[in-house]
Amino acid sequence: MSKVHRQLHLNLFVSPMGHHEAAWRHPQTNLDQLLDFSFYQRLAAKAEAAKLDSLFFADRVSTSPNAVRYGAIGGYEPLTLLSALAVVTKRIGLIATVSTSFNEPFNLARRFASLDHLSRGRAGWNIITSGTDAEAQNFNYEQIPEHAERYDRAREFLDVSTKLWDSWEDDALVRDKEAGIFADSSKVHELNHKGEHFSVKGPLNISRGPQGRPLLVQAGSSQNGRQFAAEYAEAIFTAQQSFEEAESFYRDMKQRAVQLNRLPDHVVILPGICPIIGRTEEEAREKEAKLVELSNPTYSLMMLSNRVGFDLTGYPLDGPMPQLPVQEVRGHQSRTNLIVEMAHRENLTLRQLLQRLAGGRGHQTITGTSQQIADMMEHWFQNGAADGFNIMPQLMAGGLEDFLDLVVPELQRRGLFRKEYTGTTLRDHYELPYPGNRFAEAPNPMKETEWYSA
Repeated sequence: MSKVHRQLHLNLFVSPMGHHEAAWRHPQTNLDQLLDFSFYQRLAAKAEAAKLDSLFFADRVSTSPNAVRYGAIGGYEPLTLLSALAVVTKRIGLIATVSTSFNEPFNLARRFASLDHLSRGRAGWNIITSGTDAEAQNFNYEQIPEHAERYDRAREFLDVSTKLWDSWEDDALVRDKEAGIFADSSKVHELNHKGEHFSVKGPLNISRGPQGRPLLVQAGSSQNGRQFAAEYAEAIFTAQQSFEEAESFYRDMKQRAVQLNRLPDHVVILPGICPIIGRTEEEAREKEAKLVELSNPTYSLMMLSNRVGFDLTGYPLDGPMPQLPVQEVRGHQSRTNLIVEMAHRENLTLRQLLQRLAGGRGHQTITGTSQQIADMMEHWFQNGAADGFNIMPQLMAGGLEDFLDLVVPELQRRGLFRKEYTGTTLRDHYELPYPGNRFAEAPNPMKETEWYSA
């Protein structure tokens, strides 16, 4: 299954203050940077200098008075920010979260095509279906639609979006001034799509982007989410608590891709890792203890209640995590299941669970030296649990530099990560092919590949 010269893919998941809930309270954090574009420009420049594959900005389309009371809420809308970053960076990929539940395919396809042109082929879309009533209530819903219904809509949304990106063939633009012909109209196609959720005539009013279409990323790990990712995703962001869980997820997703006639190497799996790094292990533990000291259990419990869809505020912090009817969750099913299983497996009190989740919301948290972090990453990468990692520094101020200045060089010394970019587009970085166009010649069938079937 291994490839010659196989190397890690590294995506930086940007949370402006850091991924720990208390990062905004840390003495090193400058809160003025939340809406300061120059901060994001410097951050992107550092990540690009380290040759990271991409930057990723998540999004949530709701907040509450209590959330803004206890947490640093209110950053930029991702596509707007990435459009600005596109003109001050040259190589690094730019990935934005946009929900299929609260958008229309035409507008979204147009925005991402625009970003791909602006960035000369570096756009990526993290596809989510959203999962909270608070978000739904900002878009004419009383509550979030059922899990299966959201994924049904998402499938049709993706079908329409990819048709729109394909509606201009690659050679449709003629630009013949003398003949007065701008485009070959036989190579610009109407969709005339009429489905359960959408009716879209097309074509898109912008030509096909440098990548053909943006890189498609997905993060759901429920059964619906896994099948959706196997059908569409070219990169998968996932939260795994152990090597064994990550290996099982990796194997499952690669096998699902093969069953759908996709090459397994064309589905890049990136578990989240939330590091705290020190030059010694003791220094790293001291940094971790400082963040724990700054944590606010009231806010942490509110965030957990919102994530799992059950009000936990009446339960004692030093008591066990209560049994929850996970099967009734309408929102984030896979993450809720991960949290509940971890709490019960490790016999955590509610307070202990909150401390574990504060650093990464269920993603793998790790505290140690650059060598220890690199050891963990190498083990997962070389043993069938990851194609790379979604890097989520718990504290951005200093924490990002620790990863870029200490861990990345260690990975490079081990021959696990690039020292220079070898391509110009996001697809180049992730070693993914240029997608065929459904309106042009049919793409080649899946090539035979050696892989495991166990």
